[in-house]
Amino acid sequence: MKTWVYIDHFKGNATQASWEAIGAAKSLGGDVTAVILGAGIDSLANKALEYGADEVLLGDNSALEDFRVETYATALSALVTDAAPGLLLFPTTSRGRELAGMVAIDLNTGVLVDVVAMELDGDKVVATRPIYAGKLLQKTVCNGTPQIITIRGRVFAKPEAEAGRSGTITQVEVKVGDAQ
Repeated sequence: MKTWVYIDHFKGNATQASWEAIGAAKSLGGDVTAVILGAGIDSLANKALEYGADEVLLGDNSALEDFRVETYATALSALVTDAAPGLLLFPTTSRGRELAGMVAIDLNTGVLVDVVAMELDGDKVVATRPIYAGKLLQKTVCNGTPQIITIRGRVFAKPEAEAGRSGTITQVEVKVGDAQ
């Protein structure tokens, strides 16, 4: 399954939960593609590779300098439509959660939020998430395509950074709608 991880950052400084999301994706097996959107964010591409991404899609556009969920959702949704990954992981941050929801609307799929464990069942990810204020855990799947999941911070292990680790960095043209 083609797995993408959205790297949440503020002005080029990635959240720790983004690296944890790469670790969560790696635990499912297969190659992991990190998706980084913003302006002047080239240095994050190498960091994503160091933390375990096999490929990085880098969408550098001046319209993405400041996070506006509508603009980012338009850009990410267009990339997903073109490449059709089976799974998108987002860190559960305020930006990540909001973006995951808007991308799910754009792509007419569902989103599972605040996931604390994942396992594969064929081509579906079985996600475990807390319900009833954390009193119970629920196992569930997203039946839409792509499957969109936000992972809870500090639950999945952050991979050790491997200095000099290489991979493919691809500059992608992003569509930002009216903001362009």
